Amino acid sequence: MLREIHIQNYAVIDNLRVEFRPGLNLLSGETGSGKSILVDALGLALGGRASPDVIRTGTERATVTAVFTLAPVSGERGSSSAAGAGLPIPSGQVPAAASAWLDVYGLTGADEAEIILRREIQSGGKSRLLVNDQPVTLTAVKDLARSLVEVHGQNEHVVLFARDAQLDLLDQFAGAEESLEKVGQFFVRRRELQKEMEVLSQNEQERLRAMDLLQFQVQELDRARLQPGEDSSLEEERRVLGNLERIRAAAAAAFGQLYEEEGSACASLSNVGRALDELRRYDGRVEPYLEPLAGAKATLEDLAFFLRDYLGKLDVNPNRLEEVEDRLALIERLKRKYGKTIEEMLAYRDQSRHQLANLEHADERRAELSRQLAEATAEYQKAAEALSQQRRTAARKMEKLVREELCQLGMEKTRFEIRFRTAEGGPKGIDEIELLLSPNPGEEMRALERIASGGELSRLMLALKTVVGRGRLGGASRAVRRAPTFVFDEVDTGIGGRVAESVGQRLKRLARDAQVLCVTHLAQIACFADHHFYVEKLERAGRTVTTITHLESQKNRAQELARMLSGSQITDAVLKHATVMLKQGAGADDN
Repeated sequence: MLREIHIQNYAVIDNLRVEFRPGLNLLSGETGSGKSILVDALGLALGGRASPDVIRTGTERATVTAVFTLAPVSGERGSSSAAGAGLPIPSGQVPAAASAWLDVYGLTGADEAEIILRREIQSGGKSRLLVNDQPVTLTAVKDLARSLVEVHGQNEHVVLFARDAQLDLLDQFAGAEESLEKVGQFFVRRRELQKEMEVLSQNEQERLRAMDLLQFQVQELDRARLQPGEDSSLEEERRVLGNLERIRAAAAAAFGQLYEEEGSACASLSNVGRALDELRRYDGRVEPYLEPLAGAKATLEDLAFFLRDYLGKLDVNPNRLEEVEDRLALIERLKRKYGKTIEEMLAYRDQSRHQLANLEHADERRAELSRQLAEATAEYQKAAEALSQQRRTAARKMEKLVREELCQLGMEKTRFEIRFRTAEGGPKGIDEIELLLSPNPGEEMRALERIASGGELSRLMLALKTVVGRGRLGGASRAVRRAPTFVFDEVDTGIGGRVAESVGQRLKRLARDAQVLCVTHLAQIACFADHHFYVEKLERAGRTVTTITHLESQKNRAQELARMLSGSQITDAVLKHATVMLKQGAGADDN
């Protein structure tokens, strides 16, 4: 769930920190106070489009930080005045996809109970994204965001226009994860066999040309008799051979001064040892130094003997340097053709040898591949048909439940249908679907993008999310399958009265299984909130700023509901009505 958002220098917000809770978090305020700016800022942290235009005037950088809690959160969904009335977020909502994302991007060492998304935008237009203080790409953040939150802004319902998104929604409702995974595995297997079959099905002339090329490459690499690490050892040998005289002079000088010349280090240490041995007969305090001295002498003698042997081996073949140069030149030429390292070249040779063997036995391999491909196709088709049947069964139940929800949202005459079309088999099966809607009697069923009313689309989206979120397939109650946080920006567009009350009830119901954040202008929705936040635009020191206040007391909440009902003129009757609405909203948990 979204635990906290911190916004700095974004639009009219200078420095704002908001802590959200489980359940239904509602934001209200005057038009233009900045409620939707909060949603836009959250979208920015989730990988939304960035522009330097959003940076607050007079500042160089805007920052948005969103903190998500992954572990189950104990606490109340209800308001502070109704202690103990709410339920904790279910443990089943911990998004496994988020944990898998952390593994993929190597962030498992961080606090895995929490994910911190931070977006920074600079006035020059540069932008960067961080997850748990580690920079990541925009694509990666968007991938992570899908497992954390679903944002439905005033224009976000366009996501439902995509056929893939519609199919994903149906699969969530159907609980088709295992079936989808099985279909995907069979699809990948079939595609691999098809690709290999295509290679083998090339004409005979191409096959022979490929065999000649592979034979030449394998033979060329075999003749080279490459050994792993050979190039490194040859480079070192070339360095020695190229500086042989300098090396010989340095080694001879060191050997002479250590051992051979008069007054050498080893001879001097022998003299010192004899003198100290004589001294020990008269003064025992010198005793502790005799053993280290002997050790030093032994070490110098070992070094001297090594240098003696080393000098003896420096008498090499005068043609050896040329041989090494030629060998390195050969290896470098082969690297340009077959790989950057000897290991890569050897791997390429083995792969080429395998391809050559397959081409030499193409007929036998083609027959075997044909058999395997037929089996893989049959397995895929069987799994895809089972998935399709699962979807069609779920679709009929989903249609019924969505129509029931739409009736409660003031769209009693609306027809809703999920239409199937069999398509070429892909990784998600053989189905293409389209969500169709007819808001008014006598009108034909139309695709969602052809529905003109934004209010109707908003209510349909809420109905779909309520049905899928509660997961009532087969009568069982399941936790939300994907994002444990839903954000609705002005879902009340185009509605009011009894319909608005129904929308509030649906949001309350969805918030039993997920965290919900909602921006609204309607008291009929706001009365159902578990936590109510009031957004206000003020002027301070000649600058406009947005502030947000958590309305914890029933008195403050009733005052805000009264303002939403009647504007600035709040009468006792309106205030009393607002108080009654709050009590009714709190009682919705018992339904």
